[in-house]
Amino acid sequence: MVTFLHTSDWHLGRMLYGRSLLEDQEYFLDRVFFPAVEQVRPDAVLLAGDIFDRPVAPVEAVRLFDSVLDRLHRLGIPLAAIAGNHDSPDRLALGAGILRESGVYLATNLDDALTPLRFGKGKDAVDVTLLPYFDPAEARAWTGDTSIRGTHEAACAVLDRVRAGLSPDAAQVLVAHSFVAGSQTCDSETAVSVGGSGEVGLSAFEGFAYVALGHLHGPQAVGKTLRYSGSPLKYSFDEEHHRKSMALVQLDTGRVSVRLLPVQPLREVCSLCGTLEELLAQGEQAPREDYLFCRLTDPVPVYLPAEQLRPYYPNLLSIHCDWLTGDGGISETEPLRRQMRRGKLDPALVLEEFFRQICGDEAAPDETAWFVQMFGQREDGKEDAR
Repeated sequence: MVTFLHTSDWHLGRMLYGRSLLEDQEYFLDRVFFPAVEQVRPDAVLLAGDIFDRPVAPVEAVRLFDSVLDRLHRLGIPLAAIAGNHDSPDRLALGAGILRESGVYLATNLDDALTPLRFGKGKDAVDVTLLPYFDPAEARAWTGDTSIRGTHEAACAVLDRVRAGLSPDAAQVLVAHSFVAGSQTCDSETAVSVGGSGEVGLSAFEGFAYVALGHLHGPQAVGKTLRYSGSPLKYSFDEEHHRKSMALVQLDTGRVSVRLLPVQPLREVCSLCGTLEELLAQGEQAPREDYLFCRLTDPVPVYLPAEQLRPYYPNLLSIHCDWLTGDGGISETEPLRRQMRRGKLDPALVLEEFFRQICGDEAAPDETAWFVQMFGQREDGKEDAR
């Protein structure tokens, strides 16, 4: 029996609403990934692309991945990884030939897919083909077929050439990074297709006992033999209800079984909804360290809501105010809301609302006149600067 730990889309160096997630990624690797590796001792770790979040990764992210390679080498666990659409193939290929001697297999170009990795022996033999992310132009150049147009057509042409060199005496596993038709997407994934032209049909993957996929962040099975492990962390608020995991894949004389290993993050990514008073009361009862999106349902504008909430929710990342967008219904502050949405404010109306909400009083006429005058001088200064 041959065992693989399938993971993908680490996106090392990722930012969420301007907040670095490196601490969360370090936690995943140290407290979840490596304990799982040490417990199950897989024949190899399959990392299906998007190791980094962008082609020129932050130094801290590169150092973190370097520590992963070092720890896996010391554990004697091979790593079979491919470049995803977020990775730089040329940068990832640095030292790839030397790293292979240490059990680190980094596939960064299509030629790498022609040399499968063999695990197991005899009837338990499994060959793993590493197919990095590619586009139709690369497929045309590699196959010599200038008629290739769409992504599905490109995948079929590339995989037909790959299949021609596969050994019939071993079960076949493919590691790939693509958008398979029928899969569920989410906001944190970078679009690589327009109008469905980037989808790859299931028929392109025929002949493989298991296809370890990367690119989509929601863990999901596609067809009978394809699976996205999904990202180990939540990278957008629409992933709030995802159950993140890694896939433990076992092949026993060609038969495949999959067990999901849950990932418990350092912090959750979730949303809260209510009035400012309700959210403050919740925070006083139970402060939260999670990454939060708050939707305020107050029917009136709220003064500095983030500053009021952050003592209880230090990782508050974004706020949506129903009042400002018009989702909260019509109120006595409707004229101010309309002005704010147009980007043009009546200073007298602003001062009136400030006194009403913050001071619980009304502005005196001379105060209003002074404020309007100061506001006008500020605007005139802006015009002069232009």
